[in-house]
This record gives sequence, C-alpha cells and structure tokens, in this order.
Amino acid sequence: MIEMELSKIVIDENRHDQLIALKEKNGERVLPIVIGLSEASAIKMKISGFTPPRPLTHDLILSILNDLDASVEKVVIDSLEENTFHAKVFIKNSSGQVKAIDSRPSDSIALAVRAHAPIFVEDEIINKSEVFKKNK
Repeated sequence: MIEMELSKIVIDENRHDQLIALKEKNGERVLPIVIGLSEASAIKMKISGFTPPRPLTHDLILSILNDLDASVEKVVIDSLEENTFHAKVFIKNSSGQVKAIDSRPSDSIALAVRAHAPIFVEDEIINKSEVFKKNK
C-alpha cells in the first residue's frame, strides 16, 4: 500500500462530477479521482476550516464514532472495477478490534480529513490507474 495525501480539489459547480487528486506522500505520483459535488464540497469545507452551524453527514459519523469510543484508523482505496474506485474505512473500537467498512472513496476521504486519518491506495490501483507525476 502507498500512503497518499489530499493534494487538490477542483470544484466546478456547473458540472456534476468534481475532481480530487491524491499525491503520493513521499513521492511524485498523483492519483485523480472523480467524485460528486456534495462530497467535494464537504471535503473542501473541512480543509478550509469552515464549521457549519449544524453537523454535516461526515461530521455526524465522526461524532458517533467518538461517542462510541471508536476511531478511524485509516482509509484504503483497494479496488478499481469498471473505472469505479472502491474503498474501505478501517474503524477501531474501544477493545482494539478493527473492522473494515465498505465505502465510496469520496465519503472515506471526507471522513479521513475530519479524523486526521491516513489515506492509502493499493499498489495495484496505482499501477493500473491514470497516475501522473506532479509538476515541480
């Protein structure tokens, strides 16, 4: 697995699909992922420091996990099927047990940025996706 970090969010409100880019943490490769407008907005709001007056869905999920004494350990983008990425959120409970929960990459990344959890991508995904090197 390769650790990635959120590098860029491109929001165009005139389009249905938006783009996020994950950059290899200790490298130059960048993985673009197309996501929906609401998920892109949720990610952008959090990294911009905006706090909504009421919790958004991803904030609510994190609050529920915290109240249940659970935490987001990591997010893994683990599959690419028919040009669709699949991900898992790894949740650790109070007894130390870790469960993998199926998720869309956009939701898992929105949760990861709130929980300050690492984001990983399986090597196979990097190798078969349209990955490019970040311009310096």
